[in-house]
Amino acid sequence: MRTFRTKKETQTEIGLQKLKGKTIGYVATMGFLHEGHLNLVAKAKEQCDVVVMSIFVNPLQFGPNEDFERYPRDEKRDSELAEKAGVDYLFYPTVEEMYPEEPMMEIRVTKGTDVLCGASRPGHFDGVAVVVMKLFQIIQPNKAFFGLKDAQQVAVIENMVRTFDIPVEVIRCETVREEDGLAKSSRNVYLSDEERKLAPQLYQTLLKGRELIQAGTTDRDKIISFLTSELNKFSLGKLDYTDVLSFPTLNVEKQLTGEVIIALAYQFKQARLIDNVIVRVGEEL
Repeated sequence: MRTFRTKKETQTEIGLQKLKGKTIGYVATMGFLHEGHLNLVAKAKEQCDVVVMSIFVNPLQFGPNEDFERYPRDEKRDSELAEKAGVDYLFYPTVEEMYPEEPMMEIRVTKGTDVLCGASRPGHFDGVAVVVMKLFQIIQPNKAFFGLKDAQQVAVIENMVRTFDIPVEVIRCETVREEDGLAKSSRNVYLSDEERKLAPQLYQTLLKGRELIQAGTTDRDKIISFLTSELNKFSLGKLDYTDVLSFPTLNVEKQLTGEVIIALAYQFKQARLIDNVIVRVGEEL
């Protein structure tokens, strides 16, 4: 594995690989790698000749009450994990390399950000869009692999690619889960023993919502009412939100059609967990 610090050397080397006819798979991360990231690398290796990973903690997507400086960083550990997973090139730029001057323009995401987690993080997805646009331009991958654990981010990126005709295929990768169905997350370590026993029921509730749609229910309000009732039965924690939206447009549709996301956020004492499932209306059970 080779590590690059600058945009120029990254573009030069990857450009040479593309001239050789190699397909480029790309995994974007903010580091502190975990099993979810490594699963994306495995998917990229299955489909592409060369795998590029970026590690960059993007200041533009941190709000005023979110501590950019405290975000966990461990370059040595991340480099070892990336190499062991089979990454060919690691792009590890500084903030100064990515943003050498005050931007003369911005990207503003106008749809799909006032719902789900974006409702409480104004401007967050604008920052995501800017950095992903820049990274796509630097690396110019054939395929980019993103995990559906953060489905709203996947939706924003898919919509950006479609809006600006970016020649990148976005590959959705299923959420990595524990054996009992709980979505793997670094936050799970903050769950008490009782909370950990309850947490898998979040996913089971989402599956019940999916079954409702598969059985023919298309009334959004009925599904949300059912999910809310089920989630409010839990003896621990508190429901932050549950929602059912079109995907990836993230529009509110009273009568559901096409592809749909069923999502939730649930607050335990020291951990806020998010999860989702995606279903196509009319899909058989």
